[in-house]
Amino acid sequence: MYSFSPKLKSASIILLVAGLVLFAAGYFMNHGLDDAKISAMMDAVHASGHTAPTHSSEMVGPQDHDSHLEHAKLQVHNSPLASIHFVAVFFFGVSCCVLFFYCIQHAAHAGWPIIITRVMEAIASYIPWGGAILIIIMILNITHNGHLFHWMDPELTDPESAHFDVILFEKKRFLNIPFYAIRTIIYVVGASFFAWKLKAMSKKVDETKSRVDYQFLYRWAVGYIAFFGFASAAWAWDWLMSIDPHWYSTMYIWYSMVSCLSSGIAVIILLSVFLKKNGFLPQFNDNHLHDLGVFLFATSMLWTYTWFAQFMLYWYANVPEEVNYFFGRFQHYSSTFLPMLIVNFLLPLLVLVSSSIKRNYKVVTVMAIVVICGHILDYFNMVMPGTVGPYWNTPEVLLLVLGSILFVAGLFMFTVLSALAKLKLIPTGNPYLHESEIYEYPF
Repeated sequence: MYSFSPKLKSASIILLVAGLVLFAAGYFMNHGLDDAKISAMMDAVHASGHTAPTHSSEMVGPQDHDSHLEHAKLQVHNSPLASIHFVAVFFFGVSCCVLFFYCIQHAAHAGWPIIITRVMEAIASYIPWGGAILIIIMILNITHNGHLFHWMDPELTDPESAHFDVILFEKKRFLNIPFYAIRTIIYVVGASFFAWKLKAMSKKVDETKSRVDYQFLYRWAVGYIAFFGFASAAWAWDWLMSIDPHWYSTMYIWYSMVSCLSSGIAVIILLSVFLKKNGFLPQFNDNHLHDLGVFLFATSMLWTYTWFAQFMLYWYANVPEEVNYFFGRFQHYSSTFLPMLIVNFLLPLLVLVSSSIKRNYKVVTVMAIVVICGHILDYFNMVMPGTVGPYWNTPEVLLLVLGSILFVAGLFMFTVLSALAKLKLIPTGNPYLHESEIYEYPF
């Protein structure tokens, strides 16, 4: 039985508090910027010669100085909500992807990962907490206290308005506030329900050791796979891709999901190794680590494939409405956009390609941390250009982003380790437990 030590509990609370303090400092600095300061920031961006728009809304409506200044003010003051949004979506996606990975193993009747069943269940325990943050963000947006989603402005779908946008008018059946709110609630409540139900069924299997109960666990796992398949696609559209509603990509749902899946496997590695090194999970061995390393390597390569396929098709086609998504990132996010390929693709490729390396606890643990950091940067690149635009490289945004990461990471750590302390680490009722205990990679 794992015990959540006071030291780790204090560390998670310190992360929470430090994140809130940094975020509050960044928030007040951001809201202290007046029109004159924002106008100077806008003029500096234009004077640099980097004039590529980072959002499709910049190409629609009046193009005079006052309109540009109004748009710049919205972008600058989007920074607090955008900072917490990308971190919240990322960690919610990570926990949902871990539950997806867990269900795939049950659906496939895989024996090797049964030892880490409770690790995955504990990570999935974050889902309702992460979902609560996303519902709060949703409420702020639909009440127009936040402006992350351009399409929520009613003037854009009013044919009589000077800001009328025919593309958004055509997408109004899907991109409308009531339907968006309903979908968000479905994603959060649905994922939270499956996380609770699967944990309850797993516990019941331990108690009864019944094959009938295990069959129900299998069925609920298949149900979550189906739910996740639709929900992860739809929340990628809603929470990420609709930030720039003129642009769309058929690869986007895979790209954003695999980013979280790779990070989820990295989190499983970190928690499993932590338990192993502290004597709580001695059954976890080099063979289990090797297979997790294989999945980490494979998902990193899959993420690279989806990223490159999406980029190549749009860049090669050179359609102005589509290539603008990348061109704005090249100009204004050159220090974060392409360099993330180093940590998300090049390092996993060079380090994890060797089978023997995947059995090295230190190397695999370091690579897991690298992958998580790389995909947080990936989500930063998904959200910030379309919400904050070129006004991200400032002290207040740095504080907001760092504060958001520390706060959500602290909450994630606290909820996951608290849940783990309430679980029996070895699922003794699972019929494949013995196979997992004696599992040995054959090559």
